[in-house]
Amino acid sequence: MTEYGRSPGSEPWHPSDPLYGDQGWEGQQQYPQQQYQQQAPYGHQDPYAQQQTYAGGPYEQQQSHDPQQYPQDYGQQYGEQQYGQSAGYDTPGYPAQQYDATWETGQAAMPYNAPPADPYGGQQPDLYGTPEAYPPPQPPGRRRAPQQQPVTDWDAEPEEENHPFFTGEDAPGNESERYDDDAYDDDYDDEPDGRRSGRRGGKNGRGGKGEKGKKAKNGMACLVVAVVLVGGVGGVGYVGYKFWQGRFAEAPDYTGAGSGDVQIEIPRGATGYDIGNILKKNGVVKSVDAFVSAQQKNPKGQSIQAGVYTLKKEMSAESAVSMMLNPASQSNFVIPEGKRNVWVYEQIDKRLELKPGTTQGIAKAKANELGLPDWAKNHKNVKDPLEGFLFPASYPVAKGGKPEDALRKMVSRANQEYAKFDLEAKAKELGVDGPWELVTIASLVQAEGTSHDDFRKMSEVVYNRLKPSNPQTYGGLEFDSTYNYIKNQSTVDLSLTALRKYENPYNTYYVKGLPPGPISNPGIEAMTGTVEPTHDGWYYFISLDGKTSQFTKTNAEHQKLVEKFNESRKN
Repeated sequence: MTEYGRSPGSEPWHPSDPLYGDQGWEGQQQYPQQQYQQQAPYGHQDPYAQQQTYAGGPYEQQQSHDPQQYPQDYGQQYGEQQYGQSAGYDTPGYPAQQYDATWETGQAAMPYNAPPADPYGGQQPDLYGTPEAYPPPQPPGRRRAPQQQPVTDWDAEPEEENHPFFTGEDAPGNESERYDDDAYDDDYDDEPDGRRSGRRGGKNGRGGKGEKGKKAKNGMACLVVAVVLVGGVGGVGYVGYKFWQGRFAEAPDYTGAGSGDVQIEIPRGATGYDIGNILKKNGVVKSVDAFVSAQQKNPKGQSIQAGVYTLKKEMSAESAVSMMLNPASQSNFVIPEGKRNVWVYEQIDKRLELKPGTTQGIAKAKANELGLPDWAKNHKNVKDPLEGFLFPASYPVAKGGKPEDALRKMVSRANQEYAKFDLEAKAKELGVDGPWELVTIASLVQAEGTSHDDFRKMSEVVYNRLKPSNPQTYGGLEFDSTYNYIKNQSTVDLSLTALRKYENPYNTYYVKGLPPGPISNPGIEAMTGTVEPTHDGWYYFISLDGKTSQFTKTNAEHQKLVEKFNESRKN
């Protein structure tokens, strides 16, 4: 097969053949004049039309034509413009429909009267539906080579890393190699487009001016790396030192027993480290670790209690632990059971080195701001609203503190302890008017009782005497302690005539019933005896030795004991 012709033979040529109009080899192909005239491109007439006849069968050549006289553009214009190549071989004696071109193209041959196949070998029809949708491909002889795309910067190979850290070149400042800046720059001045390359730190590059910029940047990078390495090594060394010091080195510590006095307050729940911090802050020990170590080495070190301690300054940790375990160093303010508020105020003024009367004045002015419960407020004829609420216990009252802070701690402790007894329910059970009267009764029991064993009997005496219908006192208490309270004294040498004439709400010889409020600060046992009285019928009591009390049920029995007591006083 030639590039543009067909194989020789007299095989019929159908007009739908892509090479219709081609003479084949040596002009042996025949074609009808009418079909050629219709298919000839650009409206040209075939000059050889009168020499061809149609026999109703295969086309026959009537006259041979000189290939040079035949218009060469027929097959080229029609076949090349429409398909760009010949249709392939037609073997004589075989119908065109049976021609198999798969050996050449890998595609099935296109049958007659079928739509043109994809010239690039695809089986899908033209989706646009028109032959003008795509330009006809050119034959191999006229095809142009694909246009080469210009190589852009991003298509180029990645620039090779030229940092001295990776290339092994000497960093700036290395005296083993020096460069001539001008000579170095000239090597990169002659770019094809007249530009000066900036890849190696030229004048237009990022590294400043030529090689100097590169050297400066490389030097800075090396400096940063060196600083990081040194810092890392230093950090590791510091951590290692601290670890060694904490594990194996002795903590800083003073030596000796110290000098001078300093009061230290240790709060409740303080740990060994908390105590060590307080001592270090006040100049007692040199380090927390030293104190904790000394506390752990002492078998009784964990028994250090909250409170105020009088210690020395700049004493060894071992000495500090030993002194805090010695009761003599503990300088907590302890309120004994049954003490009146007047005594408490005086002691606070002394400890805080305040003017006498300062704490008592603050107590009266700020009574409702110190934590009293609602049921303890706004009672009439009360001498001291805080009486009965400065609970007997140990309190840290050290120099530099404030009176209201100490009073607030005492009231808070009283609330905590009283809440354990459910005073509201107990008051209803015992027939008294609320918790306030129960605290008042407990203060009487605390003041009159001589031992803890007396409290339950003493509270029964109070309840029995308060009954208006009792045949002994008819509702009168007649306790010496209430008279002594209002007189701010403690004595047993009292005249019955003077007692009955002294008019005061607290004088139970003058008025019946309970005094306006508590007359002392009762403790836990007195409160326990108050809410759990005996039921033996006791109305009277007397202490012959000042240590124990004797109880009787009638006035006659009581008078016998009074005479016995008076005889002991004379002797």
